[in-house]
Amino acid sequence: MKNSTSKQWTRRQALGLLSAAGAALSTACNGETPTSPTTTTPTTTPTPTAGACVVSPTETIGPFPSVSDFIRSDIREGKPGLPVTLAITVVNTNNACAPVANASVDIWQCDASGNYSQYGSERNLTYLRGIQSTDANGVATFTTIYPGWYQGRATHIHVEVSINRRSVKVTQIAFPEDVTASVYRTGVYASGGQNPTTNARDSVFADGVSEEMATLSGDPTNGYNASFRVGVAV
Repeated sequence: MKNSTSKQWTRRQALGLLSAAGAALSTACNGETPTSPTTTTPTTTPTPTAGACVVSPTETIGPFPSVSDFIRSDIREGKPGLPVTLAITVVNTNNACAPVANASVDIWQCDASGNYSQYGSERNLTYLRGIQSTDANGVATFTTIYPGWYQGRATHIHVEVSINRRSVKVTQIAFPEDVTASVYRTGVYASGGQNPTTNARDSVFADGVSEEMATLSGDPTNGYNASFRVGVAV
């Protein structure tokens, strides 16, 4: 359920607050501010994926982009599922993939049962959505759960990167199918069974996932550390 003590922001307000250098916020979601976001430190800090210096593929913003957003690193809101610490690194492909500081990173995903907040029967809920700004190393860190699945889509998380209030990239994070299969045999995922849609058969990932695949470490008992890199040309 939505935390009644959290402050809800429109997308424009949230992005403006995150990109304004030195901005101060007296009250924010779960006590976090855009200039000093709460960071959940995993047992082992995820190492950002180092790959070819290329612009990340642009994907559809749907389904279910945020109607309004929360500035927070822990986006779970008590949703059950295998814990995941997700480190997203934003790099500038026009500058030899140097890290981009103070970029706004917005993520949203379905829960273990394949549902999204803010839509349909879940329209008054706000789970598994959040915005963080990147640090000096270009990294924004989130605490979430391993995403579930729904018919017709491979397992994924949505990502939008904005700089100075302007959206510069909308993409999606794919997951290794062997890891996903292991996760879906456990806990709250088991009742939903395995996802029949592979990355190769997915409408978004069918052209390849080499630049959209999360790098994971961990196990389906204790959870995962995940890293993902977003290349933008700015």
